[in-house]
Amino acid sequence: MSETKIKIMFILPSLSAGGAERVISFVSQSIDKNKFQPLLVVAGFEKDAAYDVSNVDVVYLNKPRILTALPSIVNHIKKYKPQVVVSSISHVNTAMSMLSPFFKKTKFIGREATVLSKRSNEKKTRQWSPLRLLPNGFKNLDAIICQSEDMAEDMITNFNIPKSHIHVINNPISNLPEVKSSQPFTNVRKFITVGRLTEVKGHLRLLDILSKYNQPFKYTIVGDGGLKEEIFQKAKDLGIIKNIEHVPFTNKVNDYISQHDLFLQGSYVEGFPNALLESCVVGTPVIAFKAPGGTKEIVEPNINGYLVDTEEEYLEKLKLTKDWNPEIVRESVYKKFNKEVILQQYEDLFTNILKK
Repeated sequence: MSETKIKIMFILPSLSAGGAERVISFVSQSIDKNKFQPLLVVAGFEKDAAYDVSNVDVVYLNKPRILTALPSIVNHIKKYKPQVVVSSISHVNTAMSMLSPFFKKTKFIGREATVLSKRSNEKKTRQWSPLRLLPNGFKNLDAIICQSEDMAEDMITNFNIPKSHIHVINNPISNLPEVKSSQPFTNVRKFITVGRLTEVKGHLRLLDILSKYNQPFKYTIVGDGGLKEEIFQKAKDLGIIKNIEHVPFTNKVNDYISQHDLFLQGSYVEGFPNALLESCVVGTPVIAFKAPGGTKEIVEPNINGYLVDTEEEYLEKLKLTKDWNPEIVRESVYKKFNKEVILQQYEDLFTNILKK
């Protein structure tokens, strides 16, 4: 039986906390082991792992960057002889595109993590790499997985990727915590945002909006990043620092979200916002800007939250006291993004790409 299994190598720069790392570690462990033989190759170090990967064979290359890990990756491809290689994050995908011509019998699939053209001018990136500078960096990939329709359109329009190479697969709901109970409105509204403290996440414009919210509130910010000092200085300048609680890191994000009335997303662009999805999963509705990316594929207006165009409209929605049903909020996303649905899409892609 083992001879008939499809050998798949998944490649990540690290297993530190992040959306790409969460999804790929989940898929590599959860695909049907009767059909697939997965191996997860991590360029980085086991000590940095934020995810349990005990249900898949893992190799840590102990390298600080994909660039320095490339010789080891080449050796592992030669040794393992995978039929499919799956990578995630743009500079890793570019590296795999470079290797693809040397492994004619292997199909290379890249999973993109953001609307790339909208992020090219971002000042602070999680990991800079000279691989980002290569033109037509994805041209040798056999397929590209996009998390949203906006991302797919971006790849086709701005990176000249053939439409036939694009596959839209949203992120899965990889765990299903208890849905929260309905909570009556209190005098103090409780808002929460979860995400890296970087410009693209829009914390600063959320503070501007909250400074005009003329009712008692508590705002919890979960996450850390390079913009931390500027964010909290702005909160002081606006006179709302006393309303803010900061949680740099927690393994109990769902518990925090459950305790709040609304999840606030201020992002200017998103790939597929995992924290926003997780908020809906536990039953907490959301308010988000109509930013490029997967947000509008998650948010169903008046069902699990609101989508807005302007800061003025955002403030208007904040002031509403709609009685949300947590069960309905959850079901709106579960029906589309449950793990069985998403895993089937991955498995179909891995199987069908070998027929081309």
